[in-house]
Amino acid sequence: MYTEKVMDHFTNPRNVGEIENANGVGEVGNAKCGDIMRIYLDVEGDVIKDVKFKTFGCGAAVATSSMVTEMVKGKTLDEALEISNAAVAEALGGLPPAKMHCSNLAADALHAAIKDYHEKQEKKE
Repeated sequence: MYTEKVMDHFTNPRNVGEIENANGVGEVGNAKCGDIMRIYLDVEGDVIKDVKFKTFGCGAAVATSSMVTEMVKGKTLDEALEISNAAVAEALGGLPPAKMHCSNLAADALHAAIKDYHEKQEKKE
C-alpha cells in the first residue's frame, strides 16, 4: 500500500520538533481525517536555515511532513513556495489515492509558515 520511502519517513521522520522563536509558523488541519500539521521555519536572509514539524495524524501525514522539511532546507523562500502538493507525493514515490489529502496538508503548512514569516517581517518595517 505504501512505498518504501513513505514507510522510511514514517518510521524515521526527519526534522521533528519545534524551533523556539521561529521566524515563521504554519498550522493546517483537516477536520475530515483529524490530521494536524505545524511547521516551524528559521529563516536567515531569504534562505530556510532550519525547519521542523509536529504532526498529529496518520502515517502518510507524518511522512509528508518529514519529506517537505527535507525538500525545503537550504532553499530560498521563493523556491520553497514552488513546492506543490503533487511534488511532495512524488518525492515519496506516490501515495494511495485515499491518502493524497495528506500531501496537500504538508505543502499547505509550509506555505502558511512562509506567509507567517512575511507578515512578521512586514510588522518589523
